[in-house]
Amino acid sequence: MRIDCVVRTRSLVGEGPVWDDRAQVVWWIDIKSPKLHRYNPATGTDRSWPMPSRLGTVQLREEGGLIGAFKDGFALIDPATGAVTPLADPEAHLPGNRFNDGGIDAAGRFWAGTMDDGEGAPTGHLYRLDADGGVAAFETHFAITNGVDWSLDDRTLYFVDTNRGRIYAYAFDPAAGRPGARRIFAQVPAEAGYPDGLLVDAEDHVWGAHWGGGRLTRYRPDGTIERVVAIPAPQVTSACFGGRDLDLLYVTTAAIGMDADALAAYPDAGGLFVISGLGIKGRPPRRFAG
Repeated sequence: MRIDCVVRTRSLVGEGPVWDDRAQVVWWIDIKSPKLHRYNPATGTDRSWPMPSRLGTVQLREEGGLIGAFKDGFALIDPATGAVTPLADPEAHLPGNRFNDGGIDAAGRFWAGTMDDGEGAPTGHLYRLDADGGVAAFETHFAITNGVDWSLDDRTLYFVDTNRGRIYAYAFDPAAGRPGARRIFAQVPAEAGYPDGLLVDAEDHVWGAHWGGGRLTRYRPDGTIERVVAIPAPQVTSACFGGRDLDLLYVTTAAIGMDADALAAYPDAGGLFVISGLGIKGRPPRRFAG
């Protein structure tokens, strides 16, 4: 196994990497700058676009381009021009909230959670954006919502409650697109930091990023720990599998709040990392159907 920092940007809150299998690039974001990034492994170059407000998550679209969940709602993003076209803002009445992490289900619906931008009040919700533009709200009262992904059979929805240190597993109805009963899949101990982004690999194992823990944890489907991978940055935010064989793991990190001593100890904090030689593959990316 090898870990390399491929983009050294010291992003404030690098987040949400998504592998684009058509373009063979990694899309990722810096939430608080705010910027959209595109890393091209073939050339080793990273391009960025300024965004009009804090961008919590970005996903691929079936028709091309991207869709994002911003501080002020869902919007389409055209990387060719940088244009952002608003779609819906389900929390216009909650100006202290913003969208954070998200994912696409097997039917092409976009799921994203909101959070208190001050990271303390339990005002966050989980939303589903349908291809026709309809928005449905589900779980409530989270201070920081995070990672969203599904099991291989689409019968389990994984969702992170960062402040409580929990990864939840919900019974999921893939036809109706509705979460049901939930259970605690994993409780992250305080000494391991806070759970952040997550993803499910091709073996149905769950990878969780640790903010303040400097690591990724791979959980078996029963919630037990299969392995821990140390990352040379303390604030690990999310990951995605990429590469032509989906066997490279791209990892985002954050540099926000780190003092000079911490940055000297972790000079690549805030950068984009890639892990090779894991012997594990990811799943092909999903795209929003709208």
